[in-house]
Amino acid sequence: MRELFETMIERLFADLATPAYVLGCEGGEWPAQLWAALDDSGFTLAGAPEALGGADASWADMYVMVRAAGRHAVPAPLGEALLANWVLGKAGLEGREGALSIAARAELSLADGHVSGTAHAVPWGRNVEALVAIATTAAGTPQVVLLQRSTASDLTLSLNVAGEPRDDLAFSAAPVLAHAPLPDGLGADVLKLGGAMLRSAQIAGALQALLDMAAGYARERKQFGKAIGSFQAIQQQLAVLAQQTAAARIAAEAAFCESVSGLAGLTIAVAKISSADAASVGASIGHSVHGAIGFTEEYPLHLLSRRLWAWRSEFGSASLWSQRLGAQICQGGSEGYWPLLTRHGIQPLTGLVSNRL
Repeated sequence: MRELFETMIERLFADLATPAYVLGCEGGEWPAQLWAALDDSGFTLAGAPEALGGADASWADMYVMVRAAGRHAVPAPLGEALLANWVLGKAGLEGREGALSIAARAELSLADGHVSGTAHAVPWGRNVEALVAIATTAAGTPQVVLLQRSTASDLTLSLNVAGEPRDDLAFSAAPVLAHAPLPDGLGADVLKLGGAMLRSAQIAGALQALLDMAAGYARERKQFGKAIGSFQAIQQQLAVLAQQTAAARIAAEAAFCESVSGLAGLTIAVAKISSADAASVGASIGHSVHGAIGFTEEYPLHLLSRRLWAWRSEFGSASLWSQRLGAQICQGGSEGYWPLLTRHGIQPLTGLVSNRL
């Protein structure tokens, strides 16, 4: 299934998610043509159980789709829709077609089938038809809720540095489309963990595209009568970029592969730390190799570098995840360190140190 996903999604993005198309979606323009193709293909429902309308794909299978979205700088919430439908399926709720996103940072209360509160920094919040969030009942029980975006009482528009919508939605006794208790094995931070995993894969894909672009430019651009890629200083920078790209890719794929029945918290934390650090180093090298042309709007390098800058801090920065990882290790003490390393694939990472994304 993974090979099929990769072949189909790469072909779709190569045809539709061109640099000109991506640039045209900046500022919150909804990619209607691209999303219609994704919706028709059924990709967004891949992670939902077959009995609930999905393909029952594993996260290892879906990794190639999320990585491809990063590689092509796709201006649409494909990863968010995959995660939303996966969570719905885990809660026994039917998968949903159409434009779908998540609210990983939200203060929502559920009472009598109605939700009140605010969902912060919802990816493409202004454009999607529905969003998945975690709400709390009066008894303190976390519930998976599916909310219709049109029922929001207030919408605060915002963009990240890449020009992608990150909007706040307020709800006041809004009726839910569906809700169910959060299943065993998933914590109330499931959307934060899942979002961090998604961003690590998108960063890995964007870094690979940036490496290809920088290496190609270094082969073609001539200075002093020869390609700049023949200079040792440029070769050194490209070698570091290749190392950072490989580190991010391996860490991200490990997080997806180890997230089987639930989400592998420790591996996701490591992936987000590694990919965020690689994003900072990679974007810097990419612009350094390209020189002045890399800062122009006409050249597509900024479509990748601005997303790397945005994604490295979304769903938790490297510093936040490092604190969370360190707290978990210290909590187990010296005797728990080795078991944590060898059994982390089946143990959740507990104790959020911050609610900031």
